Amino acid sequence: WIYLMTKVVILCGGKGTRIGHETRYKPKPMIKIDNKPIIWHVMKIFKHYGYNDFILSAGYKNKMIKNFFKNSKEFNVKVVNTGINTETGGRILLLKKYIKDKHFFMTYGDGISDVNIRKLFNYHLKNKGIATLTAVRPPVRFGEIKFLNNKIKSFIEKPQTGSGWINGGFFVLNRKIFSFIKNKKIVFEREPLTKISQKKKLFGFKHLGFWHCMDTIRDKIYLKKILKKNKRFTLLR
Repeated sequence: WIYLMTKVVILCGGKGTRIGHETRYKPKPMIKIDNKPIIWHVMKIFKHYGYNDFILSAGYKNKMIKNFFKNSKEFNVKVVNTGINTETGGRILLLKKYIKDKHFFMTYGDGISDVNIRKLFNYHLKNKGIATLTAVRPPVRFGEIKFLNNKIKSFIEKPQTGSGWINGGFFVLNRKIFSFIKNKKIVFEREPLTKISQKKKLFGFKHLGFWHCMDTIRDKIYLKKILKKNKRFTLLR
């Protein structure tokens, strides 16, 4: 198996306060599902498609993440402490010096999907956009995306009501993305994505298969059932 050198950035620096007491002692991506931290399951998705070069953008309790991956023989991992109060855009910006390729992946350390990573990457290259996100259909509690053909017409982060497609993470980004992030206080999902969609350079890869993120205890229980049933994440195709 030939591993592909495209970097995979995973944001895993937040406090994850909504999931309850466990995050008092550990960062949310280190919460175990079926005896492995959820971030491990996310990384296995990329590795399944030949991408094994990870940069983890850590913050809150980052030493736990560093210690877990310190002697990893399974993944090629660099853990970077991007600060506790840094916003999502800032976490990406602080990794700029580690990313030399024209394109790279970015996702969150708490969402699992059976999205075909290779098809996603090819779709991004074909459209020549600055950012491609994986659009999924989930519960109403997330932000909403409106499409015009395959271009994203509008991007609204967490509206009060809504239906349709939302941001499921699993991005492919062009290095031009860094020019849209001015400082570490920038929320990636707001100003940068809104500006890119206005320039008609934000694309959505529609994924109708499995996707679920771990925001609450209820999500954790659900994912535990799914992963136990499959022994490991075998929903990949």
